[in-house]
Amino acid sequence: MRISWKHGIMIMMICACMAVVVGCSQEALDNAGTADSSSPAGQLTISAAASLTDALTEIQQSYEEQNENITIYLNFGGSGTLQRQIEQGAPADLFLSASPRNMQALVDQQLIDTERERTLLTNELVVIVPQDDESAWENIDALMREEIRHVAIGIPESVPAGHYAKEALVHADLWDDLSAKMVQAQDVRQVLQYVETGNADAGFVYRTDARTSQQVKVAFTVDANTYTPVEYPVGILKSAANRQEAEDFYSYLQTEQALDVFEKYGFAIPK
Repeated sequence: MRISWKHGIMIMMICACMAVVVGCSQEALDNAGTADSSSPAGQLTISAAASLTDALTEIQQSYEEQNENITIYLNFGGSGTLQRQIEQGAPADLFLSASPRNMQALVDQQLIDTERERTLLTNELVVIVPQDDESAWENIDALMREEIRHVAIGIPESVPAGHYAKEALVHADLWDDLSAKMVQAQDVRQVLQYVETGNADAGFVYRTDARTSQQVKVAFTVDANTYTPVEYPVGILKSAANRQEAEDFYSYLQTEQALDVFEKYGFAIPK
């Protein structure tokens, strides 16, 4: 079969293009194989309990203004969920938990530097209701009233606030009786949202969460003797990509400037 000179030129051009594409693809593969997988210098990833959202966001902004070469990425969620993410290899330099048990689980797996782990804050559990609720609330037994149809609670297995709430309800012998009314949430901020939007008539959150919303109010403070004390430990991961930056931020969280922000949002500082 004869090939015209036009067809010959077209075939040559196609072959040249294919050679370029193959060459580029091989270069991309080579580069991927030699790429540095560590975080860029000056970048920190903080996994923190959802209840710390407002306070930690303000601290982040202040710290970045004072340290222009630092960029902080905040990953908020239920402490149990964050714990599992870290166990599965998710990148994180520091972990701030709303429960010592989630931190201890990582310590037991030797994922946290025990020389850089301590209790940073404390909090307390309250029950919130919509701002326009005019009912009389005295204690946890009021949740059994007929007009209370839905009670929001964090998933006890993964959300510390839900675990503390379950402890209080079990102590009051109400856990089984209230089970049909319960609406479980992924974290404490979702509990707050359920009450704000009317998808729940009441919900268990921390006092600090209640203070962030104009749409809810505290119905009553849960008896502190009925649940484990709410403590927030902070720790540096052994796998921290930028160790010195992590050390610096860990120290900054314990300064008067940072602790003042936490106190402004209602957290207490351990004595």
